[in-house]
Amino acid sequence: MSTTIDSNVVTRLNQGGPSARDASQSAELRNNFMTLLIAQMQHQDPLKPMDNHEMTSQLAQINTVSGIEDLNKTLAGITDQMNAGQTLQATGLIGKGVMVPGNRVLLEQSEDGTHTTPFGIELEQSAENVRVTIANASGQVINRYDIGAVQAGVESFTWDGMTSEGEAAVSGAYQVRVEATSGDKTLNATTLNYAVVGGVTPPDGNGGVKLDLGAVYGQVGLGEVKQIL
Repeated sequence: MSTTIDSNVVTRLNQGGPSARDASQSAELRNNFMTLLIAQMQHQDPLKPMDNHEMTSQLAQINTVSGIEDLNKTLAGITDQMNAGQTLQATGLIGKGVMVPGNRVLLEQSEDGTHTTPFGIELEQSAENVRVTIANASGQVINRYDIGAVQAGVESFTWDGMTSEGEAAVSGAYQVRVEATSGDKTLNATTLNYAVVGGVTPPDGNGGVKLDLGAVYGQVGLGEVKQIL
């Protein structure tokens, strides 16, 4: 809710990487384990042979190692499919505006009027009043006003670009602060700013899909997108 005031999917295969080494080490462990078990059976005391329980226990250990390896392969396949699906979903956001945590508002004064980027707020619970403060890069307050009641969730707004004296503010970057209250209680509130998705980075060993929001905002995860405009 807004109130006034394609790319290719890339899947990287890690051939010969940690998974391949783990499989090789697991196979070597099973072979060594079986060799030791056979040697133990060949050289056991005929008068005191290995009992069935001990043999079954050792064989079960071999099967456990094999089972864990198979489970890891299955989980790796499921993870790859999920990552590919997330990457495909994320490419649909390229070129679109999103609201992510931040406090930056851009203002441009031109011949065809005043243009500002949206800002937003995320509330865990409804607020009886939300106060917005706009400040310049030096921290000087440009305008301050009350929005009124705001429901829990995410809501976005636009600043009219005017100062508290009723004059048009100069073009540039501004900071927005929000204070949400319910009675005398101050509520937890997250300030959101607007950014355009320029690209997508597929998952790697350091995390999931990343959205490229440009030099100013850098990269963010899909979970940080609170609203799509």
